Amino acid sequence: MPARPHLLGESMLRIARAIGLPGIALLAAFAPAWPELAAAWRANEWSTHGFLVPFVSLWAAAGIAGARRSLALRPDARGLAPLALAVVAYAAGLGAGWPALVGLALVAAVASLVWLRCGAAWVRALAFPLGFLAFAIPLPDAWVAPVIVRLQLLVSHVGVEIARALGLAVYRDGNVIELPGGDALFVAEACSGITSVVTLIPIAVVLAYFTDRSPRRRVALVASVVPLALLGNLVRVVGTIVAATRVGSRAATEGSWHEAAGVLTYVLGCLALLAVGAVLRRAWPDARDARTASRVA
Repeated sequence: MPARPHLLGESMLRIARAIGLPGIALLAAFAPAWPELAAAWRANEWSTHGFLVPFVSLWAAAGIAGARRSLALRPDARGLAPLALAVVAYAAGLGAGWPALVGLALVAAVASLVWLRCGAAWVRALAFPLGFLAFAIPLPDAWVAPVIVRLQLLVSHVGVEIARALGLAVYRDGNVIELPGGDALFVAEACSGITSVVTLIPIAVVLAYFTDRSPRRRVALVASVVPLALLGNLVRVVGTIVAATRVGSRAATEGSWHEAAGVLTYVLGCLALLAVGAVLRRAWPDARDARTASRVA
């Protein structure tokens, strides 16, 4: 049974008091990190979810704190060493202009501070919200760029093969799709599926954690993001190819309808995750499902 709002507030206030002055000092020390991270989140379409991650983590932490309000607060000096290392890593990342290291240091510092002021039991209790903060760490461009190129080529290749199977005379040169009459389509980063993959994974993790208790179903739900995201963007690319052969590439790739197609692809991806979760619960029932069903009956 979820904790009542006033109990959530009391529990979070208890933790805030336990963190106390060290927490305020940490907030002050990491104040320059937020503009650095915000700039990294804004830099790419596939990293804008970073703005929401801290709020989701705080919401999850509040719920857990309310449910575990009887858990004792036992400060543990062993948290001091990783906290010091996190501060050093933060200074290095800020000085070198590495947002990924800054984000990693921030997550490590928050977890270490909870360990130091509240104890290891609270780190274990808050493992999900603390771990979820990792989704706010900006991925280095050097890691993502090769993946984007491969996804662009994959989507272009499969999209052209499907278009040919539909009877369209199209050809591919890398990620450029040549249409009848000399017109061409360029499969950009937005159509590679990288945005859907990177942003749907945190959503799948939240769904898996809060709607399911089976480890294998949780893993399967998160793993389903990649094929769902690629399939959704593939349908979008094929649809664009078909439209371009009818009205021309410019009309098919410009205007509000093309942007709406991208939003629709993402919404359908979210709905597909919910459907996959329901299918997994039917396909892989476990003992806890049976006990829940018997209590309801």
